[in-house]
Amino acid sequence: MIKLYDTPVSGNCHKARLMLSLLGVKHEIVPINLINKEHKTPEYLAVHPLGKVPAMDDDGFVVWDGQAIVVYLAKKYGSTDWYPDDAEGMSEVQSWLAFAANEMWAGPAIARAIMKFKRPADKETAVANTHAALNDLNTWLASREWLACGRPTVADIAVYPYTAMAWEGDVDMSAYENVNAWVKRVEALPGYVGMENMPRPE
Repeated sequence: MIKLYDTPVSGNCHKARLMLSLLGVKHEIVPINLINKEHKTPEYLAVHPLGKVPAMDDDGFVVWDGQAIVVYLAKKYGSTDWYPDDAEGMSEVQSWLAFAANEMWAGPAIARAIMKFKRPADKETAVANTHAALNDLNTWLASREWLACGRPTVADIAVYPYTAMAWEGDVDMSAYENVNAWVKRVEALPGYVGMENMPRPE
């Protein structure tokens, strides 16, 4: 059975949990307590030498990083609906995986870490980056329901968590109507699971 090394409050871990649930793949959650530095123990470093979460062990094959995990799961347990085989579709999806790793990290992820976990960083820059990323998303979603290929793909799963949690970084999302509508569409997907203990302002 798949083992997912997981921290419940991590947006990157949520990507993996969400993909597993959407695909209906049985798995075991192995909790990793970052406060207690369990991600730096010799036991965990044997799984993920960089000492980060998430990591996933699929019968001895280990995958690191939220983006890599959702792609692996889609390819092995899903269908080409989630991660297309054609060059055009694949490039569309990959563009948004890069967006998740870059713009969403520099903006919503960092802003949330500053406010929720007291991470030392420049809040003003992080919030500005968040609004820039949300504005790009809002513009893109003005004429489409999903990020790539006209259907739900791993692109949506990769970008979703830190978008949905942007408000935790002291960011007002009320102006981003298209983004908020897309968030609701993701949350309406069969098999959707949310973040633990994360109420959202109405």
